[in-house]
Amino acid sequence: MNRETTNRIRFILEDVLPPILRDSSLFRSLATLVWGDHIGRLAAFRERAAFLTAEEYETLYREHPRVHEGTDNSQACIARIIADTVGDSVCDVGCGTGILLKKIRQSRNCTGRFVGVDFVIEDAAAIDGIDYMAARIEALPFADGEFDTVICTHVIEHVLDYRRAIAELRRIARKRLIIVVPREREYLYSFNPHFNFFPYPHSFLRAMHPVPKDHVCVNIGRDIYYCEDRLEAQC
Repeated sequence: MNRETTNRIRFILEDVLPPILRDSSLFRSLATLVWGDHIGRLAAFRERAAFLTAEEYETLYREHPRVHEGTDNSQACIARIIADTVGDSVCDVGCGTGILLKKIRQSRNCTGRFVGVDFVIEDAAAIDGIDYMAARIEALPFADGEFDTVICTHVIEHVLDYRRAIAELRRIARKRLIIVVPREREYLYSFNPHFNFFPYPHSFLRAMHPVPKDHVCVNIGRDIYYCEDRLEAQC
């Protein structure tokens, strides 16, 4: 299933169904028919967010079924990311399968350094010219300003200490930082293990505070696309 299809489903679930129904035991029962007991585990996961151990966090993500083939990004987001990528070194934090890096590399005629980071890299495809490293976003093993462009898509919503994660992304980005998060509201029962919810672009801008003057924060479909220039922010 691609991102465009799930976005159409999300429109019905998040915008058409009223909250009183989304948070009801009836919705949980219907959702259980699709995903079984995993729906209940996701709800409990969010309720215990402040007390989860690293092992519990990693176990749930390893067991969570992959919804999208290859990448969680829509084609529109991929095109915007490729257009906004600058410099000779690119790091994708939360790289998943590595497909996004592959598309960026192909668009740049296979030149430059490409590094994918995830706390679980077993799903990453072996792709010539792309290096992978297992690490957590809250403590990235790179030098300050090591990459010209740092990309992080569909990760911040999963991270409990998201401000620390954003600080790390900014630290290793020399020229540009690109972040994509889903545009969504929080409900009691959900199909994703998300901690943070951003229903509007200005909701996400609060998470990015302080926001540099040279930035973009817009809706692309049902996602929020954020891009900032680090050189301007460091001045």
